[in-house]
Amino acid sequence: MNRTSWILAAVTAAALLAGCSSASTSSASSQAASSSAGASSAAPLFPITLTAANGPVKITAKPGRIVSLSPTATEDLYAVGAGPQVVAVDDDSDYPATAPVTKLSGLTPNLEAIAKYNPALVIASQNSSGLVSGLGKLGVPVLIEPAAATLTDAYDQIVQVGQATGHAAQAVRLVATMKSQIAADVKQAGAAHHDLTYYWELSDNPYYSVTSSTFLGQIVSLFGLKNIADAADKASDGGYPQLSEEYIVTARPAIIFLADNQSADGGQSPAVVAARPGWSAIPAVKNKEIIALNDDIASRWGPRLPQLVAQIAQAVEKAPGS
Repeated sequence: MNRTSWILAAVTAAALLAGCSSASTSSASSQAASSSAGASSAAPLFPITLTAANGPVKITAKPGRIVSLSPTATEDLYAVGAGPQVVAVDDDSDYPATAPVTKLSGLTPNLEAIAKYNPALVIASQNSSGLVSGLGKLGVPVLIEPAAATLTDAYDQIVQVGQATGHAAQAVRLVATMKSQIAADVKQAGAAHHDLTYYWELSDNPYYSVTSSTFLGQIVSLFGLKNIADAADKASDGGYPQLSEEYIVTARPAIIFLADNQSADGGQSPAVVAARPGWSAIPAVKNKEIIALNDDIASRWGPRLPQLVAQIAQAVEKAPGS
């Protein structure tokens, strides 16, 4: 998903995330326990009924043909071992490189185009264009796995994807590994850097950021950093406020994280940011603490999250006074 689409989708959906994710979380947690027990006792994995954001979803047999309409879901599928079952992914699913990318859209799905792949399961991040009801009439189950509101949500979605595809045990192991990697990085860098402020840039001109209440904000909060966007947030922003350049310069963040540095997302490299008029006085610029993130990893909530946390940890460790 390109940066502009991601921002618009995030702002529009922000008010709905809490309700959607809570339903998925409680179900996945309980199902994870039962799946682990089932795997150890060689119990049959199907049929299975999972509770996703779109309600109960029954999957009668291990799906041999899966269509993913979400870049995060695509990463989840391959990470849990379901890659060989994937027959098509949406046009924004660029990882892994072996994924069968098509012209399918997760933002404006074409039901007829999806049906041509004869899927046994479709996974998407939102129920657009009557996706669930339309494919339901064709007997195709759809799992809606919305943008995660918390790390727990992200973990639970991975577990649920594993259960839905016949890879429950692999999914549980993957989540355990992710948790271990993230915990190690937080321990190494420290979790009490309350004296360090940061600015997370989603886009420039206008400058959109994230607050501590968002999924990304909560990840950075693992290290105790203070978010300069929190004071500017309004209820209507949904955790994604638009900041003025003057506000950012005045806030003097110690670290700047760029999630808009790839060419398709604005090309805002550390050099470009350092050359912005008035920004030379910002501590993050002075100390070269402008961190160019992998935009895709920073806009998804899948198995590569430990890489994002590791990059944040490295920035924290390098910051003066940390």
